[in-house]
Amino acid sequence: MVKLTKIYTRAGDDGTSGLVDGSRVPKHGLRMQAIGDVDEANSALGVAIAAIEQGGEGEIDALRRIQNELFDLGADLATPEGVEGALRIVPAQVARLEDEIDAMNAGLEPLTSFVLPGGSPGTAQLYLARAVVRRAERKAAALAAEEAVTPAALAYLNRLSDHLFVAARALAARGSGDLLWQPGATR
Repeated sequence: MVKLTKIYTRAGDDGTSGLVDGSRVPKHGLRMQAIGDVDEANSALGVAIAAIEQGGEGEIDALRRIQNELFDLGADLATPEGVEGALRIVPAQVARLEDEIDAMNAGLEPLTSFVLPGGSPGTAQLYLARAVVRRAERKAAALAAEEAVTPAALAYLNRLSDHLFVAARALAARGSGDLLWQPGATR
């Protein structure tokens, strides 16, 4: 269990951050960038949750669970390979996202165009959170090209962006619907 009694340590004043195994890495390195983008995605989800109106309790419960899993993912990324008993993302978490995507998508009309991010405040914030997750995925993939990364962690980020897209569509369907891209509409 985490217990913080002091928030600042001054250990990072030299431009490094500590990993779970006690090693230190540059704050500008790919590992810390990926961890930072996952943290930002979690914050974006918090803003989306705050923007979802009453009646969205099902989405909020799922998003809160995802927020917790994003902390697990951050711990996974902050733990180099070979650490015994490390907290890792597991395939069952990816499968659960897939099941939730399928359940949400079952009630939606098929897409006839790309969807513009927007709509209600909650919908717009879900689309923004999705974009941040996509950035986190790109950073984690770049890290994986240089160092070992849990395969389920990469799959989780990939599936999470799909989950947030479908969640935004499901939320929009209860309101004004999708805002569809109209190619060349302003020519």
